[in-house]
Amino acid sequence: MKLILTSEVTGLGAPGDIVEVKNGYGRNYLLPRGFAILWTRGGEKQITSIKKARDAREIRDLGTAQEVAGRLKSLKVTLKTKAGESGRLFGSVTTGDIAEAVKAAGGPELDRRRIEIPSGIKSLGSHRVNVKLHPEVSAALDIEVVAA
Repeated sequence: MKLILTSEVTGLGAPGDIVEVKNGYGRNYLLPRGFAILWTRGGEKQITSIKKARDAREIRDLGTAQEVAGRLKSLKVTLKTKAGESGRLFGSVTTGDIAEAVKAAGGPELDRRRIEIPSGIKSLGSHRVNVKLHPEVSAALDIEVVAA
């Protein structure tokens, strides 16, 4: 089955890529969740708009990605959120919250979809998240979650 990816799928590709997958995987997973659309000639036009949007968000080359990774390592990010008396958060910290906090701390503008939280952040304190900047470069970012 030939599909056009509309969002990033780990191990398969990035938005705008044309991929060939097994029928069941495409029909039962990718299409219902909106991760892909069926490939058609008209879909080729959609690919160009998807790739333009991806290029605007993406860090261009390896050198730039390594520079951004260095900036992230030295950055002190503090995130204020509501928490109970025991230090447990009301809800959890999302990737969007982290991207906004990095920008507010003077860091680079990050795409929230590139931020990976290994286990949900649901308590106050220091936490480490990974940011996938480039296929070959990922940076560890330390975040301090404090009560608002």
